[in-house]
Amino acid sequence: MNIALWVTAGMLAAVCLVGSSKMFVGRERLAAAGASAQWVWEFSPGALKAIGAVELLAAAGLILPAALDIAPVQVPLAASGLVVLFACAAAMRLRRGERATVTADLVYLVLAAFVAWGRFGPAPFTG
Repeated sequence: MNIALWVTAGMLAAVCLVGSSKMFVGRERLAAAGASAQWVWEFSPGALKAIGAVELLAAAGLILPAALDIAPVQVPLAASGLVVLFACAAAMRLRRGERATVTADLVYLVLAAFVAWGRFGPAPFTG
């Protein structure tokens, strides 16, 4: 169970790290990535930077606290935050009618919920 949680947290951290590029790349370049990236036009550049910062902090929060053994309770808290983030992303995609692209957000939501459940419940880092 511990290995599955580490692998899942690592995959989520990688996804969030890639997603945090919103902080450094302009909206025009993000929107040019394809039809699934047109949502960026609904957000201001500042909001995109904030979303990218949240993803960067989530990536760090999924790995660093446990790896450094400094407040490892932050891992399930970061995963819980990702559940909220991906739920909002899925809701936004559904509102925009992007039913084909909502699948990835739902998969990430389930993975984040798995990490939160596993680290709060059966495989915590302490106790």
